Amino acid sequence: MEQLIIPSLQQTTNSNRIYSYPLLRYMGSKYKLIPWIHETLRSFHFDSAFDAFSGSGVVSFLLKSMNKKVYSNDFLNFSSVISKAVIENKSDHLDKNDLSNLLDMNVNSDNFIQKTFGQVFYSKNDLIFLDKVSHNILNLTSPYKQALAYTALFRSCLKKQPRGVFTISGNLDKYNDGRRDLRLSIRQHFLEQVTIYNDTVFDNGKENASFNLNVFDFSQKMFKPDLVYMDPPYVPPSDDNCYIKRYHFLEGLSKYWQGEEIMEHTKVKKIKKKFTPFSYRKTAIEAFEQMFDKFSESTLVLSYSSNAYPDLETLISIMKNHKSNVDVRTKPHQYHFGNHSTVSRSKVNEYLIIGLD
Repeated sequence: MEQLIIPSLQQTTNSNRIYSYPLLRYMGSKYKLIPWIHETLRSFHFDSAFDAFSGSGVVSFLLKSMNKKVYSNDFLNFSSVISKAVIENKSDHLDKNDLSNLLDMNVNSDNFIQKTFGQVFYSKNDLIFLDKVSHNILNLTSPYKQALAYTALFRSCLKKQPRGVFTISGNLDKYNDGRRDLRLSIRQHFLEQVTIYNDTVFDNGKENASFNLNVFDFSQKMFKPDLVYMDPPYVPPSDDNCYIKRYHFLEGLSKYWQGEEIMEHTKVKKIKKKFTPFSYRKTAIEAFEQMFDKFSESTLVLSYSSNAYPDLETLISIMKNHKSNVDVRTKPHQYHFGNHSTVSRSKVNEYLIIGLD
């Protein structure tokens, strides 16, 4: 039996948890900005918060660590699974018996991943493992244990993929720089990630919740948060900013591609793109207007970047239509993920645009 470390009963204080969240390579992640975001948010009084575009889950985890009641949401299923595992979940861990069942390779499972992604991503043994463990996850009785296992699997797949995105396929030897992540099998990664994500689970004394909805589908009948944190997809100046393009494999894996349309003509077997109005110039401004109006009774905190559309002045103007006081916090930042080190647009100003009454 492989070693599995279960968290000790000795509680880590929540304030110390804030910076222990596993780094998930994710486009636009605020992982490195968490100290700044934390410093900003703790200056406001609020008991509940809605993270409207949770992505990697790092800001939701910050809010949970601040002992807030957290509503975490993303329109991508795999992101909502992550927040179910580490935000909504307060006590379920994967134990040694769970791990034994998850690693049972003798089960009669489907071989969809092997058939679909052979010669596209990963080795044959890795693909077989993904088929088997996907089957076994669904046999876990707790939805939180299922979410934890999926989350460990997502990070395993990202670590094994050379650039952390699923836009490249086939022979990836040119990306093999000898790093440990590329040497390990997905099974080996999974064993490590189960231990890591077990350690993220804690109870902050609140009934937190995870959602997989369009942000415009929420109503005040569902909940009325004191603060709404918004980090929508950015409209880039020129290139594509599609999350499905980069993470389609994880989105498909999160539901074993049920209900997803695979674009068979693409080399990487992408799934059909999911529309969000925040990603297009012709719809972004109206989308911000509607979102600010929907949550106008809450404190608004918009995270945005200087290299995106619309610009800061426009966003301030839109927020002033709904809030009497608008404040802006600015922090220089350099993105390394997805950009060549010489690309000037990787150096930006990050904004927190705050709307108060």
